[in-house]
Amino acid sequence: MKRILYELTESFRIAFAQIRANKMRSVLTALGVIIGIVAVTLMGTAIKGIDIGFQRSLALLGDDVLYVQKWPWHNVEDWWNYENRPIIRPEDADKLNRIFETMPNSLLDVAVPVVARGSAVKAGNKQVSGVFTFGTTADYARLMTADFSEGRLFTETEAAAGRQVCVLGLDVATALFPERSAMGETVLIRGQPFTVIGVLAKQGSFLGLFSMDTQALMPLRAYLKYFGLGGRGAELRVKVRDKTRMAEATEELVGAMRRVRGQLPGERDNFSINQQEAFKAQLDPIKSGIAFAGLFITGLSLFVGAIGIMNITFVSVKERTKEIGTRKALGARRTTIMQQFLIEAVAICLIGGAVGLGVAAGLTFAIQKAMPSLPVAFSSGLVVVSMVVSIVTGIASGSWPAWIASRLDPVVALRYE
Repeated sequence: MKRILYELTESFRIAFAQIRANKMRSVLTALGVIIGIVAVTLMGTAIKGIDIGFQRSLALLGDDVLYVQKWPWHNVEDWWNYENRPIIRPEDADKLNRIFETMPNSLLDVAVPVVARGSAVKAGNKQVSGVFTFGTTADYARLMTADFSEGRLFTETEAAAGRQVCVLGLDVATALFPERSAMGETVLIRGQPFTVIGVLAKQGSFLGLFSMDTQALMPLRAYLKYFGLGGRGAELRVKVRDKTRMAEATEELVGAMRRVRGQLPGERDNFSINQQEAFKAQLDPIKSGIAFAGLFITGLSLFVGAIGIMNITFVSVKERTKEIGTRKALGARRTTIMQQFLIEAVAICLIGGAVGLGVAAGLTFAIQKAMPSLPVAFSSGLVVVSMVVSIVTGIASGSWPAWIASRLDPVVALRYE
């Protein structure tokens, strides 16, 4: 054991002495490994960042909500079949809630109707266009994941009376009332006056596609009075009591919705139940594409790096042939000689890996500073993976030259010029 430790220590000492003696050559040799480690680390960081951003976005929608809509959240081939479906009507929510009450141990809590469209919101000479304007009931509070920075949601009394009150997203409120609170102010939505009774706290964007802070909520009756239902109809958002049993809840909701629609057994559903898993299914190919591109770049860089290290190790074996002959003549074993050159190759790869990790960490930090809203994460798992990749590359590239060095005849090696 003592001999093994001594040989290892001596091999590392010789390896680092050789690297110091040939600094430029070692740096150029490690360049391929550095690029490979930067690529694999940034790829992992990007994929992890996408996952974090995706989970944050899903949290904005609520991960325990099912959506009853006319159209599914994926491409369809028989377009006319879906187009000819009847629209979802707000009163279907009341029918669903009555069914939920009659179902013992139901996984479905409450159904809430939501009707939406884009509109402009004005206050004085200021205007915000493209605001997602929602009409819903007071039960919407049971689905909401956003906090209020000021005020509250409308009450059941205000919703039932169709009061012209509204809740604004933070960006809308800030744009219309930059230097004062929006509470109690009057805004014009499609030319109709609404009193602001609440302002939502900052939420961010959903998958970077649209901002959740440019919205306005109003009572459903007030919405229908001025906007109408429109050809797209409504959607029903159904809260699930146990989000770990979404599949069972979906089946239960399909049955309840078929009862609402009066559909016969064997008849095709004329509605769609959507949930967040649909977004995940669309995200997975993007992640796979990033992983494939990253692995291709990483593999290519590491292959070039391994060839370079193998070449330099061969050169080192040739340059030190007499040294090898001397050591073998003094009793050094083949495994000792092989171990020495392997450790030199692995040491160059580890140094390249450490530099690559430093570069990747610096780039990640710079991206975080430049784009704070972009979720990037540099995890300890990536450090471990990068070090393992570096060691494997060093062993793969140094094995052949090390084996040749260990097989040298000491007599021939000592005569080498």
